[in-house]
Amino acid sequence: MTLKSEWIKSSYSTDDGPDCVEVATDPDAVRVRDSKDVRGPQLTFACGAWSAFVTYVSET
Repeated sequence: MTLKSEWIKSSYSTDDGPDCVEVATDPDAVRVRDSKDVRGPQLTFACGAWSAFVTYVSET
């Protein structure tokens, strides 16, 4: 079974630019891609790793 996640664009992206990143969540992972190149490469993170990253960034 293939899950289709909804991609969510960063709130820093606007229709006028600049484009930024999009994220999609699956039960076991968080995927990240460049919103200007949606068919390009994606980074995939375990949910725990993504949570640790977001926590770290929000504290700096």
